[in-house]
Amino acid sequence: MWVHVLVTRLTQPKFNAGVSALVFDEQGKVLLFKHTYRKFEWGIPGGGLEYREQPADAMVREFFEETAMRIEIEKLLKVASAKEFPHLGIVYLCKIKNGEFKPSHEISEMKYFDVSDLPNMLFAEKDLIRWAVKEIE
Repeated sequence: MWVHVLVTRLTQPKFNAGVSALVFDEQGKVLLFKHTYRKFEWGIPGGGLEYREQPADAMVREFFEETAMRIEIEKLLKVASAKEFPHLGIVYLCKIKNGEFKPSHEISEMKYFDVSDLPNMLFAEKDLIRWAVKEIE
């Protein structure tokens, strides 16, 4: 993980921006992706913005590239600066429109999890999910 952080800091701009999608099913379970490149494999769908790309467009693109599925953005939930490094996170509430999941080189699996029984994942993402559940209710 430290190699990934080091390389990112050396090759990325001084401040970068990323997008995340929170998708909940009818029972209130949250959709998580099993990432192929992370120490904590399970996490929130998301990715980085490309040059001159609008954040909402980036989220739709990232989700499609990683799953072959289309999402619809319902609303902007949060924009926050990360405490750990120079990163702006933009979080959307989304729903799946169509498509069938196809694994990619980044995502091997996707699954809905009960918010009270999340898998081993980044604490910041767990906190974000719990915050969003309260915010959406």
